[in-house]
Amino acid sequence: MQYVISILGILVVLLLAWLASSNRKEIKFIPIIIMIVIQILLSLLLLNTKFGLIIIRGIAAVFNKLLEYANEGVSFVFGGIANEGEAPFFLTVLLPIVFISTLIGILQHLKILPFIMKGIGWVLSKVNGMGKLESYNAVASLMVGQSEVFITLKKQLGLLSTQRLYTLCASAMSTVSMSIVGAYMTMLEPKYIVTALVLNLFGGFIIATIINPYTIDPKEDILEIEENERQSFFEMLGEYILDGFKVAIIVGAMLIGFIALMAGFNNVFELLLGISFQTILGYIFAPVAFIMGIPMSEAVSAGSIMATKLVTNEFVAMLDLSGGDYHFNERTMGILSVFLVSFANFSSIGIIVGAVKSLNEKQGNAVARFGLKLLYGATLVSVLSGIIVSLIL
Repeated sequence: MQYVISILGILVVLLLAWLASSNRKEIKFIPIIIMIVIQILLSLLLLNTKFGLIIIRGIAAVFNKLLEYANEGVSFVFGGIANEGEAPFFLTVLLPIVFISTLIGILQHLKILPFIMKGIGWVLSKVNGMGKLESYNAVASLMVGQSEVFITLKKQLGLLSTQRLYTLCASAMSTVSMSIVGAYMTMLEPKYIVTALVLNLFGGFIIATIINPYTIDPKEDILEIEENERQSFFEMLGEYILDGFKVAIIVGAMLIGFIALMAGFNNVFELLLGISFQTILGYIFAPVAFIMGIPMSEAVSAGSIMATKLVTNEFVAMLDLSGGDYHFNERTMGILSVFLVSFANFSSIGIIVGAVKSLNEKQGNAVARFGLKLLYGATLVSVLSGIIVSLIL
């Protein structure tokens, strides 16, 4: 029965994307089918095989080691602030972002990261039926982040059609930055995070192909990556260290605000209606949780976590999932974990609009106009990834 629900869930997601399509006659179904099959095969590989287990353990070991290195620096500066036996979230989860951001900067400076992004993007373009620019952007969003990626495309940004701009922004919202993957791994199981990264990469193309279909003239499919001004190694190092610290501070500030607001809303709703705000959201999202393969007995609780991610951000929802008083089974934990690994939330609309507008005001205004449609598509990507995993678990 669970397979029937999951297959039905895939069809529902595709239907919801089709209903929002800007040009249904242009939809290319063959690449969509191919990418769904690839998603299923990759999920099988990562979650159900010994080889996949080796890959996951290897990636997790790398991030664990990076977090150990990061904690050396954090302990030197902040050691003594934490009480013995305690692990403050800001120190253990957010500040290590500084070190991982620094590593990304070094890989960028040495031209290793651009080479990887171009290579993987070229391979993806052969599968997804889209252009080199769209494929590169999806990989680059994963590597450098949803706002930073547009800097690398600054030369072409003003020349892009609204259709291509939508796809680029959708990819940026559907993925997450590698700089904060280590932080996620302190809250969720690494195998689900790695699986989500891979699934969202293809899911973004699947949903964008349906919602926003278009044909690219091969002559216009040119990839021009903006080269940063040549900096010395230590100039670059200082810049990426500060950028990582800014991210940690911004995420920390957003967590303080969002968690406080959620607590306030819950308290007010309980006083007035006898039911928390999150529980109300849970009932609204319960049908979505059900088509993702989550049992009805857990659908309301799961729906509240999904809704929390949408109205706040993924960090708040991950903290709720990992620290809340829930009794989900292993399959539900896997589905929810995969769903949470993306930037699909309301605050991301502002981040992406701001990033594009800072580089090209006209294109930034265009992104603002389709902001809600962008969030709709990115949320469908997260739902689709959760459903694919539900077929495997």
